[in-house]
Amino acid sequence: MTATTVDVETSPDGTLVIQPHGVLDADDAVELRRTLVHAVRHLRPLRLVLDLHDVADIDPINLGTLVAACFLGDDHQVAVFLDRSSPAIADRLSAAGVATHRLREVRVTPDGQALPAA
Repeated sequence: MTATTVDVETSPDGTLVIQPHGVLDADDAVELRRTLVHAVRHLRPLRLVLDLHDVADIDPINLGTLVAACFLGDDHQVAVFLDRSSPAIADRLSAAGVATHRLREVRVTPDGQALPAA
């Protein structure tokens, strides 16, 4: 990925956590798609968490990739969750077809304002 990096780790309970950083744009699409397809189709964890807390923005191509990862996970019996996104990204994911139960820990303050990226 250009200015974006992706960290992949397995938590003690076997959950695979993929954490992209920065702005996900068209230059990042192929690598992100490969990472997600490999995780779901070949590693097949019980749970796959996309930790989006450090994603500042996402373009339509990568937005579609994240939506497709949810459906691919369903096909391969992998529970896919999108954690800690900004409210704006969560809204876009929801509008694109991601079920709200997959969007966990959306970053907001008690007064409903979006938190800045960490």
